[in-house]
Amino acid sequence: MNKLPKASFQITKKIWLNGKLTNWENANVHVLSHALHYGSGVFEGIRFYETKKGPAIFRLKEHIDRLFYSAKALQMKIPYNHTQVAEAICKTVRVNKIPAGYIRPLAFFDYGKMGLNPTGATVSLAIACWPWGSYLGGKPIRVKTSKLIRLHPDSVVADAKVCGHYINSILASLEVKKAKFDEALFLDYRGFVAEGPGENIFFLKKGVLQTPRLGSILAGITRDAIIQIAADLGVKTREGNYKLRDLYSADEAFFTGTAAEVQPIGSLDSRKIKNGKAGELTTKLREIFLAAVAGEAPKYQKWLTVVGS
Repeated sequence: MNKLPKASFQITKKIWLNGKLTNWENANVHVLSHALHYGSGVFEGIRFYETKKGPAIFRLKEHIDRLFYSAKALQMKIPYNHTQVAEAICKTVRVNKIPAGYIRPLAFFDYGKMGLNPTGATVSLAIACWPWGSYLGGKPIRVKTSKLIRLHPDSVVADAKVCGHYINSILASLEVKKAKFDEALFLDYRGFVAEGPGENIFFLKKGVLQTPRLGSILAGITRDAIIQIAADLGVKTREGNYKLRDLYSADEAFFTGTAAEVQPIGSLDSRKIKNGKAGELTTKLREIFLAAVAGEAPKYQKWLTVVGS
């Protein structure tokens, strides 16, 4: 048994690795794996929630579809099909016997090739899950615009979840945490508002919900859910190009994401958003979203995959 250092999160018993359930401490790869050196992996972050029917995964199909889309961006052929990956994810959740948490599927170029071109390296797939509560705490947070910009869409496939892309997010997070803020905000290469390091952003102005258009941001799955919930409330969502001044004068603002869920923003660049509190619409959207993922909103049952025993 390998001795692992203490983790900042709760470990579970098993990780699915290349078709087999492996003890957590033995789920290892070689130090010369291509992805470790060059970031040549793709991943998803997926939540599952405790419901009356047991653990249920939020929008599993959409997450798997995006995993394969991201793999295609790296010309990576995952050695399993969509159905097999879905079954492996459900199996991993079942065997670890936790009611709610976070799932991390990771496909990556493994051992067998050095140099930037990964052709010839083995492709591996790992699936882990663990308990994970609120990512940003749920209360209104302090956000700072990063001095870094979101990756240029002509330099990368901006809407793919490629491991190497997240160095951009790591640097921005380190920058704003050092300045005592809770989270960062990226602008894009044109100076328009883009997204957070791991979240999409929305703001409300004069009764219209607004969010950056797709193109240089990640097409968030929670983002899409919130647009649907807002529409069901009769609230129109406008996708466009926005400057920081639009956010500074907003009535409400919030982040969305798998980890963040629906996270109110209290201030941006030390300027309060309205009164600095969670807005009425933000609170309503958050309440409905949390009811949906808990299986308590019949209208959104289609978003849940019950894992079973």
